[in-house]
Amino acid sequence: MRRGEGAEFDLFLFTRDVSFASDAVAAGVTGIVIDWEQAGKHARQADADTEVTGDTDEDLRRMRAAIDAPILCRINPLGDRTAEEIDVAVAAGADEVLLPMVRSAGEVEQALAHVDGRIGVGILVETEEAIACASRLGRLPITRVFVGLNDLAIQRKSGSIFHALVDGTVDTVRAAFDCPLGVAGATLPDAGEPLPSRVLFGELARLRCQFTFLRRSFRRDVRGRRLEIEVPRIRDALADAASRDPGAVLRDRTELVVAVARLDPAASLQSGAAVVGQSS
Repeated sequence: MRRGEGAEFDLFLFTRDVSFASDAVAAGVTGIVIDWEQAGKHARQADADTEVTGDTDEDLRRMRAAIDAPILCRINPLGDRTAEEIDVAVAAGADEVLLPMVRSAGEVEQALAHVDGRIGVGILVETEEAIACASRLGRLPITRVFVGLNDLAIQRKSGSIFHALVDGTVDTVRAAFDCPLGVAGATLPDAGEPLPSRVLFGELARLRCQFTFLRRSFRRDVRGRRLEIEVPRIRDALADAASRDPGAVLRDRTELVVAVARLDPAASLQSGAAVVGQSS
């Protein structure tokens, strides 16, 4: 078993910087994500505050040689090169591939067939089509599911990427899957913009998430700080969120709903409150 597997809550870091990755894993980060997704991404996210990394197979090989921790590889959406990408990811040492922009169970079934049990297959639920077939996706033998708020908000033309947290969408996805689920992202407990980390940590706990990604702002927020101090602080904050009493869960959920409504007037306070009653 590689370091980090079996942790109570998994934190994954997107990076191709081997030195930073090594320090992060030593500080308590569960594993690393190498990101190959580029196909159609520049056009799809042209006006969004996102990042296209351009990682390569050589980045994956170098990372595998340097760290003894789980490595996930986000490939491109299903297409003509999927089988080749999966073969390269397996040969380069990935423990799992992440299939983005899923639109049907058939796409995931094709990816699973290409992998043929050699490594794990996780998916990103970030389209309306994937949400519509979530119950079927949930019956497939995938290793994890991450709800991608950015691309979902782009498709929906939402005023805030966090709208899906308050309108019941993520709760619907949570109910469909028994495998580890993640959403949003994490950074330092005293940071987070436009929603404070404390509020998002509360949602991760309420949704019974088992992992998340350290988001892009984490790299900025830890600059000049010691990873061996800051990563445990994140874990402590997540543990505190998981130990809240029902009253605190309700208060934090209400704070989230109100905050998202300020960011996105289309977000429904009524539907957000209903979700609290159903799943807290």
